[in-house]
Amino acid sequence: MPPRTIMEVYQMLPEGTLAEVFHGNLFMSPSPPTSHQRILRKLSVQFSNWVEHHKAGEVFIAPYDVYLDEEANVVQPDIIFISSAKSKGIRSNGFYGTPDLIVEILSPGNPRHDLEIKKELYERFGVTEYWVVNPDTREATGFHLEGKRYTLLGSFHGLIQFRRLDCILNF
Repeated sequence: MPPRTIMEVYQMLPEGTLAEVFHGNLFMSPSPPTSHQRILRKLSVQFSNWVEHHKAGEVFIAPYDVYLDEEANVVQPDIIFISSAKSKGIRSNGFYGTPDLIVEILSPGNPRHDLEIKKELYERFGVTEYWVVNPDTREATGFHLEGKRYTLLGSFHGLIQFRRLDCILNF
């Protein structure tokens, strides 16, 4: 039987496919460049170690499905932090709900994707803290949810200073 919804199409994609669904539209992307992967590795190792040491929750890296809702929005952020309080949303095929914190590393072909589209989506769904890292300039810009809107935490060179966790990571 052919798929009837975009989510059914998404769930039929081969494992590991770099794809996301925003507002009911499927977006696919190529594998990230080396500079992206180096920063992802450095940040994810440090962050995972910090979270495990403090028993704060779990860290996942892309590709890992985050179902913001079950109808039209599933993303694969580069780094996802899910606090222990939200761990019930972790399932065998991904996370269902709103992560506490997300880090996206810009891809050279489409920075608007992370800076505008995903930022708006994460803000609307209530992701408490959102960071965007530019691998070319090594600039990290953070946003914190206050009410229903993001406020700027600041921009830093070569480091991320998580407000939610009082944790600093260098890359």
